[in-house]
Amino acid sequence: MKIANVDLGDKPVSLAPMEDVTDPSFRLICREMGAASVYTEFVSAEALIRDIKSTTRKLDINDAERPVAIQIYGREPEAMVEAAKIVEQARSDILDINFGCPVKKVAGKGAGAGMLRDIPKMLEITRRVVDAVDIPVTVKTRLGWDCENKIITDLGPRLQDCGIKALTVHGRTRSQMYTGQADWSLIGELKNDPRMEIPVIGNGDITSAEGAAEAFDRFGVDGIMIGRGAIGAPWIFREVRQYLEKGKYEPLSDAAKFDILRRQIRESIDRIDEYRGILHIRRHLAATPLFKGIPNFRETRIKLLRAETEKELFGLLDHISETFFGNREEA
Repeated sequence: MKIANVDLGDKPVSLAPMEDVTDPSFRLICREMGAASVYTEFVSAEALIRDIKSTTRKLDINDAERPVAIQIYGREPEAMVEAAKIVEQARSDILDINFGCPVKKVAGKGAGAGMLRDIPKMLEITRRVVDAVDIPVTVKTRLGWDCENKIITDLGPRLQDCGIKALTVHGRTRSQMYTGQADWSLIGELKNDPRMEIPVIGNGDITSAEGAAEAFDRFGVDGIMIGRGAIGAPWIFREVRQYLEKGKYEPLSDAAKFDILRRQIRESIDRIDEYRGILHIRRHLAATPLFKGIPNFRETRIKLLRAETEKELFGLLDHISETFFGNREEA
């Protein structure tokens, strides 16, 4: 699959953009694990053109991450155009427009998934951003605003006509947020529409190698994007890649998974500072499937998520590996 001149290979599986998750360290780990491409945290166009430091830092790219996409969101065409030019100067491989974020502070102000209620403006922004830069522009959106307005099969070709080079669809409406089950049927219908000539990428509820393979087989998508299924489990990309190529995968050892979590902690602290770095990494520790199913784990989990120093956190991880895993770490 190609996005303009960016070759992602056959059946690519990419890391989705996630606020407070897809920082440079996590993106690089996911690439090392087999992600075909990675996306930054989403970037506010307004904050970017005002040169807000916490926002401009999101443009930092390590060459080892490539191919990497920077995703921007906003509701004003002029701001989106100016932000797009800044992203191009940051040497992003791809510029992605966020028309899918459902959270109130974004969608409620008319940006992100809020654009699904103003299609003419969405199309205007898309056309103007495409015309403003030379790097490939893509769009990520949802099925529609709510269950009565699932418009993606009509919207997809119209976005394509604006000049985008790929379209990612999350299989939920904005009103669903992240509840219920992702509906891939309309994603498959869009992919099979003879009008669609650009890659169609599916997103939503991919949490296993088997699920990824089924999505490719059932719906015929060109690529898949994994978001929440990668939080605390970047090794999912390794499992998916092996399964797609060989029909099976060799799980990483528990020891290797613990090492990845420790690396994330260290790099988060190095990137920010000890206090904020640990706060940032707690989401990964809370979500990791590595601890799923461990009996009588609640008290230990609470301690893990309340730890405030690197020493305390590493001590708890050592305790968990020794107490609950034992020789499994040697597997």
